[in-house]
Amino acid sequence: MSGTTSATTSATTSGTLPGAESDSTTYLELSQDGGGAHKFYEVTVSGTAVSVRYGRIGAAGQQQTSAFPTREKAQAAAARKIGEKVRKGYAPAVRGQRAARPVTRRQVTSAPSTARAVAPVLWRFRTGAAAFGIHVAEDRCWVGNQSGDVFTLGHDGEVLARYRLPDGVKCLVADDFWIYAGCDDGTVYDLSSKLPFAAYDIAPDVDIFWLDIREGILHVADRSGGLTVIDHEDEYQWSRRSAGRHAWMVRRDEHAVYHGHHRGVTAYRADGGGELWHTPTTGAVLFGWQEDGAVYAGTDKRVVQRLAKDTGAVEATYACDTVVYSCATALDGRYVFAGDSASSVYCFAADGTRLWKLGTGGGSALSMQYLDEKLYMVTTDGSLVCVDASDAAIAAARSGTVPVARDVKSAAALPTYTPSATVRTVTSAAASGIVVECVQEGGRLRVHVVSEGYEPSWNVQFPRHIRRAGARYAVEDLSPAAGGFYRVRGEIRQIV
Repeated sequence: MSGTTSATTSATTSGTLPGAESDSTTYLELSQDGGGAHKFYEVTVSGTAVSVRYGRIGAAGQQQTSAFPTREKAQAAAARKIGEKVRKGYAPAVRGQRAARPVTRRQVTSAPSTARAVAPVLWRFRTGAAAFGIHVAEDRCWVGNQSGDVFTLGHDGEVLARYRLPDGVKCLVADDFWIYAGCDDGTVYDLSSKLPFAAYDIAPDVDIFWLDIREGILHVADRSGGLTVIDHEDEYQWSRRSAGRHAWMVRRDEHAVYHGHHRGVTAYRADGGGELWHTPTTGAVLFGWQEDGAVYAGTDKRVVQRLAKDTGAVEATYACDTVVYSCATALDGRYVFAGDSASSVYCFAADGTRLWKLGTGGGSALSMQYLDEKLYMVTTDGSLVCVDASDAAIAAARSGTVPVARDVKSAAALPTYTPSATVRTVTSAAASGIVVECVQEGGRLRVHVVSEGYEPSWNVQFPRHIRRAGARYAVEDLSPAAGGFYRVRGEIRQIV
């Protein structure tokens, strides 16, 4: 999230600037006034190798190493990198002197289920760490865990790819065809291209709890009960402070933003024009879901409550037996599903009638989504499970007959993608490439399309860490977004 750009420094460099005879390390930080950027950048020259490490202050960050034919060329490359950062406001600092951003890991417990029968699990994939993030699209499933791993799987359970992000994944959100991962390091990564890139930076004083995104506008709910809204250029739009703390719910539609916290749900105008309504809920909100006409809030008082979007009135209550960690619905709220702290999953009719309760067979569901008669859940033991939620399968399960769940394994040669600090260079755009250019506008670097056939005034949502004034890049594809900007699809290469 962008703020005023006044860099601060706490000390001098560690090591010497490239150019000395011995190996050297230069450590820089940018911590902006008003809670803006909170990042470090470290360059180490060792012989003919230049290593760059960067990320959020207090985190391990990411690292890349490049080799050069001579030490002199390595030193020159390091000097250019440092110069670029200094011109952007970075300053020498002492590593470890400035505190890391606050991070709250959701504290959950999971007891064995009291249900007499177990849900008909078709397959299970163990990610290796507790998982909160899930998104189920028409063609694949996404799951993110607290180790920073994001996996994509087919609906049959086949593991397709893995993304390695620098910190734990709080949640996964979709905006049309684009998938974003919100991480504990304060960065929201776009996972839609061949390589993930940092699309949004959240201010260091915001302890992220949950995210939602619509037409490129990001909504951030936080520990203190705040709601912060950022546009596709990673620039602050507006914010509100709700009456309650611990805002684990934020949902957005074309009319409003629905913000759930420990004192209920508050609806705000989508443009930030003010509060529409506030409804106290039975207990603190721990999870939220939405349909066209209603929002659903799961609480620590063992209920899911359905609230009318236009008035905030409580239309129905769905009673569980323990704390509700997650909820979801079938299309238009025909069925309402809930996961509790005792490893059980529930299904209710729209009016609140409980239809069934079954054990998950693998921990408590921390997030869930329903699609095509299947219920996908991520659990406290780090598993993504696919449950057959058809009437026939549920009836059989309640009678004690369930399929043998298939344990999915990832292939040894699974494609793995990590965010990159650099991009591949080319001497010209390929015949199918689209050329974009970084331009200075009003003190900020914008990216516009140079190739014909595109609206030249629209901005491109583009990785901020590789923008250079006057630089041109070739991208494989651009797609227009409803908010009047372009999103990148495919690889990004710098034209030199």
